[in-house]
Amino acid sequence: MSKLSTHVLDTARGIPGAGVRIELYACSASERRLLKHDVTNADGRCATALLEGDTMRAGQYELVFFAGDYFAAHGVDLPTPRFVDKVTLAFGISDPSQNYHVPLVVTPWSYSTYRGS
Repeated sequence: MSKLSTHVLDTARGIPGAGVRIELYACSASERRLLKHDVTNADGRCATALLEGDTMRAGQYELVFFAGDYFAAHGVDLPTPRFVDKVTLAFGISDPSQNYHVPLVVTPWSYSTYRGS
């Protein structure tokens, strides 16, 4: 069964991003609808898929990672305002029969992503 998953890697400290709040939105030209919110586990992953089976649909989505809150909770000295705060990744699912893995590699100063499986 196909699914959408994510993973947060804190490359500033070299560890999984445990405890990062995540929100998933479905997006269209007229609407941005919250589908799910979760918090990453000790491995930096969500315990269940963000989308799976019948909920996997072609379309535009956004994942919002509350990275600034994560770093602040771990005592990282951050400027005000934070340079990296809420990281929003806008992406599309073109073939809902495939797996989509959208990880976030993040520091207080940078982030990147890629499509995994």
